[in-house]
This record gives sequence, structure tokens and C-alpha cells, in this order.
Amino acid sequence: MDKISTERRSWNMSRIQAKNSRPEVAVRHLLHRMGYRFRLHISSLPGRPDIVLPKYRSVVFVNGCFWHRHPGCKYAYVPKSRLDFWTRKFEGNTSNDRKVIEELKALGWKVVTIWECEVKDKEELAERLASGIG
Repeated sequence: MDKISTERRSWNMSRIQAKNSRPEVAVRHLLHRMGYRFRLHISSLPGRPDIVLPKYRSVVFVNGCFWHRHPGCKYAYVPKSRLDFWTRKFEGNTSNDRKVIEELKALGWKVVTIWECEVKDKEELAERLASGIG
């Protein structure tokens, strides 16, 4: 049983952003400071990547640990209510992520996945981005 009302849960879920989330904006800011220029959410690419660096033929996905099931992360917990719904939801998200990455790689793109919990350590994040982008 959910501890909060249906209306409140609906309100909470409506606040979750698909674009311009705090972690995504932080990664974009860091990339820009590092001298990279990029495009955002190009719909012609599979999965509509968060950040596209055409010059390097690289894409960056900034994934939420909860929604995309970051392995071993404390934020990738499973809610206690509606377990069957959440199981299907998470399986769909992760299988779609794998499919999109395979499609992008088949098209010759490098794919970098940044997890929201990794955004806090800017130095390590900068190293990961530099090595993944090329």
C-alpha cells in the first residue's frame, strides 16, 4: 500500500522531467566548459539521445538510476507497492536502452551512458566523458 494519496503520487510523478533534468544540465555545462560543442535530443537518431556530439560521432545518455536500473546503485530500488507494474516498467526501460545502444553502435556512433549518481563527482565525470567521446 502506498503511503501517500493517489493525487499526491500523481503530482509527484508529473514533476519528473524527460528533458533538461538537473543531471543532464550539469553534464551539458561540464561538456561546454571542456570545449565540446553539441546538439540536444536529435529525433532522427534512435532513442533521441540527450546530447549528440556530431564532430566526434558520439552520443551521451544521462540516465536516472531509478528509471534505468543502475546496477548496484542505492537509487535503483524497487517500490514496495504494485510490484508487477514496476517490474514490467523497469524491464521495458532496460530492454529499450539495450536496443537503442545496439542500433546507435550499428550506425557507427560511440555511446556514453552517464548515471545521475555519477554527476556529483565533476573530475571523474570529466574523465569519463573525455575518454568515452574520443
